[in-house]
Amino acid sequence: MKILSNVFAVLAVLLSDAMCAVVAYQYCDMVWGIKYACYSAPVWTAFLAAIPFAAAIAVCIVIALYFKQ
Repeated sequence: MKILSNVFAVLAVLLSDAMCAVVAYQYCDMVWGIKYACYSAPVWTAFLAAIPFAAAIAVCIVIALYFKQ
C-alpha cells in the first residue's frame, strides 16, 4: 500500500506541474489574442483550465492519504 501512496503522491505533483504549464500557455495565448487577434473573452478565463487539474490533484492526494494508512 505504501507504493500506491507514493505513486499517487507523485501523480499529484506531476499534475500540478502540467497544470502550471497549461494555464501559463493559455494565459499567454489570451493576452496575445486580446492584443492582436481581437479576442473578446477576458484574460482570467485562461485560469478556468485549472479547475479540472485541481480536482484531479485533490483526488490524487485523498487517494494517497487513504493508501498511506
